[in-house]
Amino acid sequence: MDPELLAILACPKCRGLLEPVKQGNLEGLSCPACSLVYPIEEGIPVLLIEEAVAGTDWAKRSQS
Repeated sequence: MDPELLAILACPKCRGLLEPVKQGNLEGLSCPACSLVYPIEEGIPVLLIEEAVAGTDWAKRSQS
């Protein structure tokens, strides 16, 4: 993910900083404050609260 874009993105729920995460073939943006992960689909971050996944569920998804 482009570092300049990452620097201006914020968590839609709490406005916290987002950190890129990659597990297996899944990519996302993680918010440590909310413990949510927003998926990246085809290189585009999906920053919708409804599409966010709990951090614990994200780890389970990557194992499947």
